[in-house]
Amino acid sequence: MTTASMPTASMPTARMPTGSLLAARDNAVRALAGAARAGSTVVLSGHVQPDADALGSTLALAEGLRRCGAQVLATFPEPFTLPSSLGWLPGAGQLVAPASLPAQVDLFVSLDAASTGRLGALAPLLASAGRSIVVDHHVSNPGFGDVRLVDPQAAATVVLVADLLEQLDVELDQQLATCLYAGLAADTGSFRFGNTSPGTHELAARLLRTGIDHAAISRRLFDTAPFGWLGLLSAVTGRAVLEPEVGAGVVWTWSTGAEARAHGLAPDQLEALVDVVRATAEADVACVLKGQDDGSWVVSMRSRGATDVARVAMALGGGGHRAAAGYTSAHDLPGTMDELRVELARTR
Repeated sequence: MTTASMPTASMPTARMPTGSLLAARDNAVRALAGAARAGSTVVLSGHVQPDADALGSTLALAEGLRRCGAQVLATFPEPFTLPSSLGWLPGAGQLVAPASLPAQVDLFVSLDAASTGRLGALAPLLASAGRSIVVDHHVSNPGFGDVRLVDPQAAATVVLVADLLEQLDVELDQQLATCLYAGLAADTGSFRFGNTSPGTHELAARLLRTGIDHAAISRRLFDTAPFGWLGLLSAVTGRAVLEPEVGAGVVWTWSTGAEARAHGLAPDQLEALVDVVRATAEADVACVLKGQDDGSWVVSMRSRGATDVARVAMALGGGGHRAAAGYTSAHDLPGTMDELRVELARTR
């Protein structure tokens, strides 16, 4: 088994945690290394409907811990269905359905989940585990779990996972680097968003040195969609509404899972719509409301910088980052927008 070495005074990753964050990292490394030495059962889970950061973090840390000797079960909450844009990630075939998990586990690791609610029906397992670790980068994370490695300054949760793998003496290879790069590219918008820092590019360089095909990764994440996507995109952008008088300006539109299916698409294809709408120059905030089969609306928001959409989302029961956040509304479409307008007017 690979043994863990504790952090030294210098790190080649260009990310130097300080203070309580360093202590949290040290505690996480000790817990992970101890579980590996003991051959303990470790369950790792990203948030519900995982994106590239959640899934890349889960798969990379799961494989790293397996190489250290741990008994690893990697999963994510129901609905246990991966979007086609992520199903190709190395290790995805080893994911275990939540229903197959044991009732008791030695260690539970939550990855990229901003709250226990984002763990769905897996939240009780986090509470009942012998020990739990939370690894996350959302500013809205309230703090939960026994060990809380939460760094809002990290561009993505995969940044924290890359650090943990390094401290565990797990050598990066193409399998791990592909998972990490996918999460890094996705959460930085291919290094276009404001969370991109020199350290982000330095980590990307480390991953590229393993020989991964970064162009193929980006193509699968961002530039591959069924033909039906064009029809859906036309319909959704065609009904977009610009309201420059609301807050710092908002552009919004909506779609539903049923509409996605009518175009031959899975409902998860709706996730990419907000990144098209956000190109609107006249609005600081872009918003897409996604109608769910149960009648609720999942609201995704993006900000150009003047509006802290994490504050908006938190006020409405959700969370996220200053420039990217979301929440779920039980109101109908007009009611959801009315509530959002009020909160946007309050938050700048």
